[in-house]
Amino acid sequence: MFLPFRKRKKVEAAQSFLDLIGNTPLLKLNHSATQVPGAVYAKLEWFNPGQSSKDRIAVHIIENAEKNGLLKPGYTIVETTSGNTGFSLAMASMVKGYRCILAVSSKSSQDKIDTLKAMGAEVHICPAHVSADDPRSYYEVAKRIHRETPNSIYINQYFNALNIEAHYLSTGPEIWKQTGGTITHLVACSGTGGTISGVARFLKERNKDIKILGVDAYGSVIKKYHETGTFDEKEIHPYRIEGLGKNLIPTATDFESIDHFIKVTDKDAALRARTLAKEEGVFAGYTSGAAIQGLLQYNELGYFDSNSVVVVILPDHGSRYLSKIYNDRWMQDQGFTDQIAEKVSEQSPKVD
Repeated sequence: MFLPFRKRKKVEAAQSFLDLIGNTPLLKLNHSATQVPGAVYAKLEWFNPGQSSKDRIAVHIIENAEKNGLLKPGYTIVETTSGNTGFSLAMASMVKGYRCILAVSSKSSQDKIDTLKAMGAEVHICPAHVSADDPRSYYEVAKRIHRETPNSIYINQYFNALNIEAHYLSTGPEIWKQTGGTITHLVACSGTGGTISGVARFLKERNKDIKILGVDAYGSVIKKYHETGTFDEKEIHPYRIEGLGKNLIPTATDFESIDHFIKVTDKDAALRARTLAKEEGVFAGYTSGAAIQGLLQYNELGYFDSNSVVVVILPDHGSRYLSKIYNDRWMQDQGFTDQIAEKVSEQSPKVD
């Protein structure tokens, strides 16, 4: 007996894990930013399949290299990373069939390093607190590996204009559309500078009055360089936040598109991330905690009013920091807490 013919319904499914990148949600913050006048929204970049904003640049740079004949089947991808870009590259490499070799800062959490290895990447751990031109630095190690590896490309995210372009073409338009063009302020951390720069360029083309507010770390040279044009080595000292700030000046940062920078401490960023989880149910990463802390410090300086529509980019997920900011013993060892319920320090260094 034959059953009546039924027209097969179309299956709605991504054809590749990489097809899921982008279109991350915007979430209104209802508890963590009550002291900020106006409305504050978080752009949850860890909804990308690789759980960070770096998915966007990884695939954009790889596909441009493929299009231009620089990356072919069997080739190797080499990069410098504090962890998140490396994971995105490892993920894309597995999907596309490339070998992936990563030079990783020793400051990166063990969680990040373990996930990189789980994704099949070859990982070289390099000392964090050396100068950028030291042969042991993760910048120089990645360059050496690239030179010594036939048929390899070096992503070079700190000095790759495609880093900015990826966010100009995706993250910026998403934020503009999600806010209906009403955004007045963007708050974002700056490491390579690609995210804040790409979004800033797009938004300022739509409305030049939108303020772009960057977040930097104590121990980084970015803020002073933005304000003075001077690279001051005296600004450099060890700090714990991963993926934020730099001991060099990345050309992937468009300083002219950014209005201001503020610095946050390791402690305040860590505690703020934990507070965000408890108050909003948002399990975000260390850099995301820094972004929220930066938002609140900007508010203390009077940057917002009742008409403000503020978007804060939360770049990564808390699962990358289980052995650090979400580990009570680590927090106590750093001197960040005597007890985990301790509130964020009110003795944060003030910004001029």
